[in-house]
Amino acid sequence: MAKLVPIGDHVVIKVEKVKETMKSGIVLPDSAKEKPQQGTVMAVGSGVMLDNGTRIPLEVKQGDKVFYSKYSGNEIKLDDEEYVVLSQHDILAIVK
Repeated sequence: MAKLVPIGDHVVIKVEKVKETMKSGIVLPDSAKEKPQQGTVMAVGSGVMLDNGTRIPLEVKQGDKVFYSKYSGNEIKLDDEEYVVLSQHDILAIVK
């Protein structure tokens, strides 16, 4: 199994699956599904490097459930799982 290791201020998020069937039993086609904006942080980079050489660690950590900007990051499919790699500033909130 391959492992994604982000660099700098990047974060790897495992995308939460979209439900394919509505409560009423209607099955949604792929074209009708909205792009997910929630997932679980799988890995974090080493942090943000400032101009003076100081590194600031990221606010999110592995295992955090997060919401992120709708059209941010790069989608990656690895070992039949969907991930998105994005910068920390594209993360909107941590679910507590």
